[in-house]
Amino acid sequence: MELQSSHKCFGGTLSYYSHKATSTRCDMNFSVFVPAWTNDRKRPTLYYLAGLTCTEDNFTTKAGAYQKAAELGMIIVAPDTSPRGDHVPDEEGWDFGKGAGFYVDATEEPWSEHYNMYSYITDELYKLVLDNFPVDKDRIGIFGHSMGGHGALTIYLKNKDKYKSVSAFAPIVNPMSCPWGQKALGKYIGDTAEAQANYDACALLRASEDASEEPEILIDQGLGDPFLESQLMPERFEEVCKDVNQKLTLRRQDGYDHGYFFIATFVDDHLIHHRRILG
Repeated sequence: MELQSSHKCFGGTLSYYSHKATSTRCDMNFSVFVPAWTNDRKRPTLYYLAGLTCTEDNFTTKAGAYQKAAELGMIIVAPDTSPRGDHVPDEEGWDFGKGAGFYVDATEEPWSEHYNMYSYITDELYKLVLDNFPVDKDRIGIFGHSMGGHGALTIYLKNKDKYKSVSAFAPIVNPMSCPWGQKALGKYIGDTAEAQANYDACALLRASEDASEEPEILIDQGLGDPFLESQLMPERFEEVCKDVNQKLTLRRQDGYDHGYFFIATFVDDHLIHHRRILG
């Protein structure tokens, strides 16, 4: 792990790192915010997964989250959204390839060698952060936006031993049934329904049968979001939550679109949500 830059901000320290990841076979960048008042104690920690076209820097520069994170004493980890580099395969367009890893482990060529973002987030980066920062391994949560909301929900639902809380902004909840998801899942992991269901939040939650004892999930969705009906469809996740008794707060925010002004408006609520569950 190589330190790229570090500076004080909002009652803590923000640092950018680059790590040679074996799961993606390239240098992966990520940022870590650590509140100043750790007092040698292990701190609750949040992973933020960004959306299509984003990097490790979008949340840091646009969300305005670190002042509240400092008040709550929370570490925030923000990784990139895909492998990078001239040797990494890509294709034209913004919704697939670089900047659009979809937090899956690809099985199809030529993507399988580098596009293993699921393993990178849940294993490699997870261990790296635990080994190098004052993280309480029993108080880790995850949240994200759009493609990153999809990643946060699916990663949480499959790894409740590692992540104890989850929330999302405008998440892709049913990728098997929307154009973004069908394109990405089909190309990364093939057309088999069973394989795709392993990365679909609605399918994963439905398989749990009874989630009545699980922590509440928080989702914010802007009603002015141009992708609401065609790509996001939060009502489908809401229906599954009712079917399996999963506690859900789905807030439909009038006048908000898909951008970071929307996230910046409600991000404090998400940090408080996670802090309440993580303790």
